[in-house]
Amino acid sequence: MTTPESLLLLEDDDLLANQTRRALARHGCETHWAADLEQARRLLDALPTLDAAVLDQNLGTDNGLDLITPLLDRFPDCRVIVLTGYGSIAAAVAATRRGAHNYLTKPASVGDILDALERDPSDLDSLPDAPPSLQRLEWEHIQRVLDAHQGNISRAAQALGIHRRTLQRRLKKRPSPTHFQRD
Repeated sequence: MTTPESLLLLEDDDLLANQTRRALARHGCETHWAADLEQARRLLDALPTLDAAVLDQNLGTDNGLDLITPLLDRFPDCRVIVLTGYGSIAAAVAATRRGAHNYLTKPASVGDILDALERDPSDLDSLPDAPPSLQRLEWEHIQRVLDAHQGNISRAAQALGIHRRTLQRRLKKRPSPTHFQRD
C-alpha cells in the first residue's frame, strides 16, 4: 500500500480528525487538517504540493463536495476521497462526477482510506457481487428525498407519502453495517 506524502483532511469532528491524523502520521503521511471550507481553501493556497485529500461531505452548512473542483484545479494529480456518515448512491455519483477518486462511508479506518486512495476507480472487481439489500435501498431513497427537500422532515415525509413521525422513527433506525453485508 503506497502512502501519500501529503494529505488534506477536511473534517469538522475534532476527535475523529485527531485520531485520523495520528493514524496517518504512523504511516508516514503529513496531514494538513481543516475543519471547514474556508480553512481548506486557505490551506490549498498555502500548500506547495498535495498527493491526496479526504473530504467529509457534511460540514454543518458546508458541503465537502464543493472543494473537489478547486482542489483538482490547483493539484490535478491529487487523489480525492469523499467520506460521509450518510452515504447514498446519488451522493457517490455526484462526488465522482466532480472528480472524486473514491467514496467511503464512516466509520472508515485509515487502512480503508489508504486502500481507497490506491484502488483504481474503474476496477470492476471492487463492485459488489449482489444487489444492495432492501433496507439499504430504502435508506438511500429516504436520504435522497431528504436532500431534495433541504433536510426538511415534514416536506420529505409528505413527498414520501408517510407521516412525519414515521419518517423520524425510520431515521432513528439507521441500518447498521451488518444490514449491508451483501453490499
